[in-house]
Amino acid sequence: MIQAAALRPSHLKDLDYSVVQQCMHCGLCLPTCPTYDATKLERNSPRGRIALMRAIADERLEPTKTFADEMYFCLGCLACMTACPAGVNYAELFEHARAEAEQSGALASPKRNLIRAFTLRWLFMDLHRLQLIGRALRLYQQLGLQTFLRRSGILKLLPKRLRELEAMTPTVQNKFSAELIDPITPAVGVKKFRVAMLIGCAQNLIFSDVNRDTVEVLARNGCEVVTPPEQLCCGSLHAHNGEWELAQQLARRNIEQFPPEQFDAIITNAGGCGSHLKHYAKLLAGEPLYEKRAHEWDRKVKDIHEWLLQIGITPPPANGTNQNVTYHESCHLCHGQKITSQPRQLLCAIPGVKLVELPESNWCCGSAGIYNLTQPEMADQLLDRKMKHIRSTRCEVVATGNPGCLLQLVNGAKREGLPLRVAHPVTLLAEAYRDARSG
Repeated sequence: MIQAAALRPSHLKDLDYSVVQQCMHCGLCLPTCPTYDATKLERNSPRGRIALMRAIADERLEPTKTFADEMYFCLGCLACMTACPAGVNYAELFEHARAEAEQSGALASPKRNLIRAFTLRWLFMDLHRLQLIGRALRLYQQLGLQTFLRRSGILKLLPKRLRELEAMTPTVQNKFSAELIDPITPAVGVKKFRVAMLIGCAQNLIFSDVNRDTVEVLARNGCEVVTPPEQLCCGSLHAHNGEWELAQQLARRNIEQFPPEQFDAIITNAGGCGSHLKHYAKLLAGEPLYEKRAHEWDRKVKDIHEWLLQIGITPPPANGTNQNVTYHESCHLCHGQKITSQPRQLLCAIPGVKLVELPESNWCCGSAGIYNLTQPEMADQLLDRKMKHIRSTRCEVVATGNPGCLLQLVNGAKREGLPLRVAHPVTLLAEAYRDARSG
């Protein structure tokens, strides 16, 4: 048994050791880590987690259930990377640590295996299946069945956790992205760039209007936009949950669908997806057919805020409306992609917008991919903290650039009965263009 375990590939033992040993144990990451801030336990900090990873790499520790639980207690918000003076690549360590946990089978159970097989290996590997689920949920909502069940009191018979999950059910859009966006959208006026548009998974079902707004804004800023109706998941969900090989499969297929040499940029409007999309070269390192193209892909992938500021945004004309807007930073947009000033500049370019800085704007809201589903208590603590700061701004609008954050804040406002609009910055910009045109 020991010999068989020794022969098994290990994500942490086989990882470049220089990545594992970068941490100086200085502790500057501790005040930035939401889980450490909440518990004050060393094991719940980046430094503590890296110590566990290194112990496995050094063969002083086996990947036990305790190790696996700790890796999944981490939000993966990457705030520690912003704080780290040594440049520790926690994002890479985090993904390999979760892959190590999955490979060990330390968390395996029939229920968990079934859920992962259904979601990661079946549902999110083919977005036709995801759209099928989305259509069923949309029908359930539009026929009034959801409202009926909520008012009937039947849901009170369910276990508490199932009631909480039902309350978080997102509203599915009337139309998906392919029904709102043409495969090719010409530039308005002079064509300056040719870009590809990634519609995402959750974004396509829940916030397809944000995709439409993104394409409209790109066209108004001189971009011809290519948006194939049939697209794939970017693979971030898989990479962040230990399914390394599935993430690699999706990376290859995305590169084939969007040959990077054919576009000036490959646009994403989801902070979490963008952070992953910019690291295909690391994911496909050593693959002769894809490594060079993956480097070109990484160079071409641009967050929508980043791209608009790079090419020079055409500001909308003044329209006479005024609104106070605060901005919550998606963790993977600010800490993963280091994009912080561009969304603010975009918001300030909208006539009538007064940007009010949000206290702790770059502190995680608790969404963190599917963290609010798997770690609800900690996620709720973080959401309560975020909503307290949003209330303090007295703004009627909060902007954020990631679908998970959008949904988390929508649910937070609903839970507190707060008359708050939650919107993507690009939606506010698109509306300003439309108002100017209609005026």
